[in-house]
This record gives sequence, C-alpha cells and structure tokens, in this order.
Amino acid sequence: MIRNFLKTTALGLCLAGSSAFSAGALDLATMTDAERADFGEAVREYLLENPQVIMDAVAILQEREQQQEAAQDVDLIAANLDALHNDGFSWQGGNPDGDITVVEFLDYRCGYCKRAHPEVKAMIEADPNIRLIVKEYPILGDESVLASRFAIAVKQLHGDEAYQNVSDAMMAMRGAVNEASLTRIASEFGHDMAAIAVQMESEDVATAIRDTRLLGQRMQISGTPSFVIGDHMLRGYLPLDGMQQIVADQRDEG
Repeated sequence: MIRNFLKTTALGLCLAGSSAFSAGALDLATMTDAERADFGEAVREYLLENPQVIMDAVAILQEREQQQEAAQDVDLIAANLDALHNDGFSWQGGNPDGDITVVEFLDYRCGYCKRAHPEVKAMIEADPNIRLIVKEYPILGDESVLASRFAIAVKQLHGDEAYQNVSDAMMAMRGAVNEASLTRIASEFGHDMAAIAVQMESEDVATAIRDTRLLGQRMQISGTPSFVIGDHMLRGYLPLDGMQQIVADQRDEG
C-alpha cells in the first residue's frame, strides 16, 4: 500500500520534470524494460537523497487510515446505539440525563481496566453531566467469566448500588478470582453467596453476557478497556486528561 502511494504521489511528481522521461513514459504500463529500469534507479536515488519523503508519505497514509477508521466507528455506533444505551441489563451511573454518554467495555482480569477504573470514576465525579454505562465483556478466560457472572448476579439480586460495590472491589482485587475470593467480597457487603451462586448459573446472567459479547463483536471490539464516548470509539486505555479532552471535543461537536 505504501509503495503504491509513493509511486502515484510524491515520486511521480518529482520525476515528472526529469528530462530522462516524457509524460507518457511515466505510465509504467507503456515503459520499455530499459525505461522501467532507469525509472526504478531514479526512484531509488531520489529516496536516498530525500528520505523524509517516505516519512511524509507514511504520515499522510496513517492520517487517512485513521480518518477512515473514525468514520467507520461512527457508523458502527449509530447502527448499535440502542444496544449500547438501552440493553435493559447493563449498570448505569453518573447522570442518567447527561449530555454525554460514556460506554465502557471491561474485564475484571484486565490490568489496563484496573488502571482506568479510578480515572473513570474521577471523571464521572468531576463532571456531573456524564452518563456512564458499564458493559461486562469477559474475554480473558474462565476467571473473567466467573467475575462477570458474579457481578451481574449481584446486580440482578441486590440492585445497582450492590453491583457498584462488588465491581469496585473486584477492580481493586489483585489475587485470583475463585469461589473463595468471591465469597469474601459477598460477605464484605452482607450478601448471601449461596443465593448469588445460584443466580450466576441462571439464564438471565448467561443472556446478559452473550448479548454483550455479540454487541462487542459487531462493534469490532477485541480488547479491553474499550470506550464509546458520544460517537467516538476509544480502543484501549487513555489517561484521565485524554478522556476528558474527548468528552470536551464531543460537546464542541454537538
């Protein structure tokens, strides 16, 4: 791709004025073997003398690709907006009537999710006009699935505040996710682990995880954390000030 881009832009323009080649000769399909060889040597010499041309071309190409990806993300968000904002089972915090909605896809075994967690909370606390929606997206193995089943079951049995408590606790946890660690968290907040364990195996919990996985696949999300901020897709961790800038940009665009 880069080779074709170079051939049809900077190099062609720079060599077009050379006395060695006519305008017609710059059409590679009509060149003789000798002209093609001379052309290739001229390209090589030009690049050796002007290596910045390659860097400039790569930068332009990357910018165009980023613009295309951003446009594709806008289309993906629009096509899946109802599932992102109104699935009926994902936890929602912040201001339910906020002018900006932040949707986070997370995994409790993801180190960058743990790093982002306090920063997302700080952003919501500092900005009273953001709605936060959390999507349980366990993609890092059995412990991830176990943790999400636990969090969703707690929400279904005990409500949003209880979900937030156990979600925060699992984000802060550094050990393995297993029956013992989940029982400790349940006990810390006064919940019956036996009842939670039954709910974890329910069809309601399985459906929530399955539907979110399908949404993530449609959104082409392959890693966590991933965020949808307004109509902007953020794939990966970004420090607090970067996320706040995206929110500000979304407001300006709105």
